[in-house]
Amino acid sequence: MAYPPAPWTLQGYSIQTLHLFDIAKVRSFVPSELEIISVLPGKTLGGIYAAFYGLGSTLTYSELIIVSAVTRYGGKFGTWISHLYVDNADSMEGGREIWGLPKELAQFRWELGERSGVNVHQGDQLLCSISYDWQLPQWRQPLSLPSFSALGSNLLSFEGKGEIGLSLIGVKVQIPVQSPFSTLGLDQPLLGFYGNQLRLVATAPVVIGERSVPFSESRL
Repeated sequence: MAYPPAPWTLQGYSIQTLHLFDIAKVRSFVPSELEIISVLPGKTLGGIYAAFYGLGSTLTYSELIIVSAVTRYGGKFGTWISHLYVDNADSMEGGREIWGLPKELAQFRWELGERSGVNVHQGDQLLCSISYDWQLPQWRQPLSLPSFSALGSNLLSFEGKGEIGLSLIGVKVQIPVQSPFSTLGLDQPLLGFYGNQLRLVATAPVVIGERSVPFSESRL
């Protein structure tokens, strides 16, 4: 086993976006056992989370997370991550085998300056481009991010706990039509945030239920 056991400590910086998604569009990305929470008629919340984890982290890597819905199961609330990309093979294997997350390898190019952001590619294919051109003053915010995942026939629950310095930003998102998550409509975010001095602990998952068909097989 090349990857470390849970929990993982992650420290660095991030860009987040908040979106309204059509529930009809995201339903196929979410296990049927999870109830998708409606915040407006026919709409749920989701977004993009791109981060770099450096000094002080369990592993050093970048990641791109697509949260496609806010969901509920057995009285518990949590986000559902439909797509996840990292640039570290140990992170990919650990994410898949510990948390049941759909991690794939990709390449990240972070940019600083007048227009900051990140471009994420798989080979020659651009998956996502995020940039921002203004930023408001930062405030410190505690984090508690419950999520669900699926490992084989098991439904899992885990949490990201920590704190972050958040700034509201003027964010722009480009998602090519060939991107695996282009149908979600991520090019029009409601809000964008830059996170600095991020410290997050990803807890070990717990089994909260079973699926009659493993999620990966149900989507074939």
